[in-house]
Amino acid sequence: MDQLAVARTRDAADATPDARREVIGAEGLGRRFGTVEALVDVTFTVRQGDFLAIMGPSGSGKTTLLNILSLLDAPTSGSCRLDGIETATLSEADRVVIRREKVGLVFQTFHLIPYLSAVENVMLAQHYHSIADRDEAFAALERVGMGHRADHLPSQLSGGEQQRVCIARALINAPALILADEPTGNLDADNEARVMDLLDSLRHEGRTIVLVTHNPELGARADSILRLQHGRAV
Repeated sequence: MDQLAVARTRDAADATPDARREVIGAEGLGRRFGTVEALVDVTFTVRQGDFLAIMGPSGSGKTTLLNILSLLDAPTSGSCRLDGIETATLSEADRVVIRREKVGLVFQTFHLIPYLSAVENVMLAQHYHSIADRDEAFAALERVGMGHRADHLPSQLSGGEQQRVCIARALINAPALILADEPTGNLDADNEARVMDLLDSLRHEGRTIVLVTHNPELGARADSILRLQHGRAV
């Protein structure tokens, strides 16, 4: 049985998932681009229900690490397990499947399709996962306080509203892991607080969240902090 099948079998058997099971297991992660070492020997574990902040100055390796965790890139040394699956040996097709089934991505830039309504943007994520269901997509929007704006286009929404649509989109397929890359970077203080309160409530419900941020006030809201400096954990 391949790794994906094993993971699905385990998930199906877990009617009540272990709240502390490993979601990310990184051991000695390294990423080299030519002669540049973007990551050097980074080791950490994230368990279900954890809220981890990855912090560091520009060029410290935060984006490189997030790209590896989201399976958009691969390490050149070390290993990374995602929900029990060793990612280094996966084919590109399997990486796409895992990214679709187990990871929810929230970016600083919203990446919403401009000609689709809020609910249709959420349904698009469902479409690539299984079957689009408007009622489920609408319920996800209501969950983030956006049900009343479900039929509005992105251009009709504020930055904070667009980011909440992105969070609904990230949640719609019930991923094991939510990766948020500077999700409040383009928001004012009020909307930043709303988005962080939402992530905080998701953590309390048992969701696993990894937040990349340069803002120490936001990082302080996480359970733990992984600090990077010149590609190394410090």
